[in-house]
Amino acid sequence: MKLYIIRHGQTAWNKEEVFRGTRDIPLNEVGLKEAVAVGAYLESVPFDALYTSPLSRARQTAQAVAEATGLAPLDEPNLIDLNFGDWQGISLQEVKEKYPELYATWTTRPERAAFPGGESLNDVLTRVKSLLSRLLKEYPEDTVALFTHRVVCKVFICHLLGLGLEHFWQIEQSTACLNRFRFSMARRQWICEVLNSQCHLESLAGQRTTADF
Repeated sequence: MKLYIIRHGQTAWNKEEVFRGTRDIPLNEVGLKEAVAVGAYLESVPFDALYTSPLSRARQTAQAVAEATGLAPLDEPNLIDLNFGDWQGISLQEVKEKYPELYATWTTRPERAAFPGGESLNDVLTRVKSLLSRLLKEYPEDTVALFTHRVVCKVFICHLLGLGLEHFWQIEQSTACLNRFRFSMARRQWICEVLNSQCHLESLAGQRTTADF
């Protein structure tokens, strides 16, 4: 099985460093261009299924690939972004001022952070494990693309590589990046083939934000 894990394109809240979570924020102009670039790059990949977070920023990115490949993306609730609870809709600077202790935990021990009114990384990990188990049963020798969010991408990658969630911040995931993993039946483990690839976005280099947010 080959698994593509794709982060959605840029939104206004990415650029402004506002916590998104489960708020439904669409792609901005740059994000739409990123999505088109993802679709063009993956046009020749023989996907057997496309699954997307139900949030519009991920669905718009998935739709660009769907138009290029002819496959309809399927909504998958397990791919929805981490629910940041009370942090959703407020800026990074506001979070630092209003929640200094929790923010310090989030940036130094992310596996211990639980967001008031929301989730933790362990909640996301539970979703990831459930989805992966199902995909391996349904598509054991197929190629599947998942369109999701920065936090979910990072949790996926930690899990696939056998890393604890304390390694969360050691993995970068830029907007509209591509990751590819292959499940080795012989070794019974996931093999990382591509990580945070942005080669398909070179023509947009001057328009994209450099912040990993």
